[in-house]
Amino acid sequence: MTATGSTTCAIIEQIQWAISDGVEVLGYSPWSAIDLVSTHQGSAKRYGFIYVDREEFDLKELTRYRKDSFAWYQKVISTNGADLS
Repeated sequence: MTATGSTTCAIIEQIQWAISDGVEVLGYSPWSAIDLVSTHQGSAKRYGFIYVDREEFDLKELTRYRKDSFAWYQKVISTNGADLS
Protein backbone atom coordinates (compact mmCIF):
# COMPACT_ATOMS: atom_id res chain seq x y z
CA MET A 1 0.00 0.00 0.00
CA THR A 2 1.25 3.50 -0.78
CA ALA A 3 1.92 6.18 1.82
CA THR A 4 -1.35 7.85 0.83
CA GLY A 5 -3.19 4.58 1.30
CA SER A 6 -1.59 3.80 4.66
CA THR A 7 -2.30 7.27 6.04
CA THR A 8 -5.87 7.18 4.77
CA CYS A 9 -6.28 3.66 6.15
CA ALA A 10 -5.22 4.81 9.62
CA ILE A 11 -7.66 7.72 9.46
CA ILE A 12 -10.53 5.45 8.38
CA GLU A 13 -9.73 3.02 11.21
CA GLN A 14 -9.94 5.91 13.68
CA ILE A 15 -13.27 6.97 12.17
CA GLN A 16 -14.59 3.41 12.53
CA TRP A 17 -13.57 3.37 16.21
CA ALA A 18 -15.28 6.74 16.76
CA ILE A 19 -18.47 5.40 15.15
CA SER A 20 -18.36 2.32 17.38
CA ASP A 21 -18.11 4.72 20.36
CA GLY A 22 -21.29 6.45 19.22
CA VAL A 23 -19.89 9.42 17.32
CA GLU A 24 -22.06 10.47 14.36
CA VAL A 25 -19.79 10.73 11.32
CA LEU A 26 -21.31 12.39 8.28
CA GLY A 27 -18.50 11.58 5.86
CA TYR A 28 -14.80 11.63 5.09
CA SER A 29 -12.98 13.41 2.29
CA PRO A 30 -9.30 12.73 1.62
CA TRP A 31 -6.93 15.69 1.37
CA SER A 32 -6.79 15.56 -2.44
CA ALA A 33 -7.78 13.01 -5.04
CA ILE A 34 -5.39 14.51 -7.59
CA ASP A 35 -1.71 15.34 -7.05
CA LEU A 36 -1.25 18.84 -5.80
CA VAL A 37 1.78 21.02 -5.42
CA SER A 38 3.02 21.25 -1.84
CA THR A 39 3.48 24.77 -0.53
CA HIS A 40 6.93 23.97 0.82
CA GLN A 41 8.08 20.94 -1.20
CA GLY A 42 6.81 21.86 -4.65
CA SER A 43 6.00 18.85 -6.79
CA ALA A 44 8.62 16.67 -5.05
CA LYS A 45 5.97 15.51 -2.57
CA ARG A 46 2.94 13.99 -4.31
CA TYR A 47 -0.43 13.70 -2.64
CA GLY A 48 -3.58 12.13 -4.01
CA PHE A 49 -4.82 8.99 -5.69
CA ILE A 50 -4.17 10.27 -9.21
CA TYR A 51 -0.70 11.16 -10.48
CA VAL A 52 -0.49 14.22 -12.75
CA ASP A 53 2.37 14.25 -15.27
CA ARG A 54 3.92 17.61 -14.51
CA GLU A 55 6.88 19.15 -12.80
CA GLU A 56 7.03 22.29 -10.74
CA PHE A 57 7.99 24.57 -13.63
CA ASP A 58 7.00 22.32 -16.58
CA LEU A 59 3.34 21.50 -16.99
CA LYS A 60 4.10 18.84 -19.63
CA GLU A 61 0.89 17.20 -20.90
CA LEU A 62 -0.88 17.13 -17.49
CA THR A 63 -1.84 13.52 -18.18
CA ARG A 64 -3.49 11.81 -15.21
CA TYR A 65 -2.64 8.27 -14.09
CA ARG A 66 -4.40 6.28 -11.39
CA LYS A 67 -2.01 5.28 -8.61
CA ASP A 68 -2.26 1.95 -6.73
CA SER A 69 -3.94 3.86 -3.92
CA PHE A 70 -6.77 4.75 -6.35
CA ALA A 71 -7.83 1.10 -6.66
CA TRP A 72 -7.39 0.63 -2.91
CA TYR A 73 -9.64 3.60 -2.08
CA GLN A 74 -12.17 2.49 -4.68
CA LYS A 75 -12.37 -0.87 -2.85
CA VAL A 76 -12.70 0.86 0.51
CA ILE A 77 -15.61 2.90 -0.84
CA SER A 78 -17.35 -0.09 -2.44
CA THR A 79 -17.15 -2.07 0.82
CA ASN A 80 -18.12 0.93 2.95
CA GLY A 81 -14.83 0.62 4.81
CA ALA A 82 -15.20 -3.07 5.63
CA ASP A 83 -12.12 -4.01 3.57
CA LEU A 84 -9.09 -1.87 4.37
CA SER A 85 -6.52 -4.38 3.13
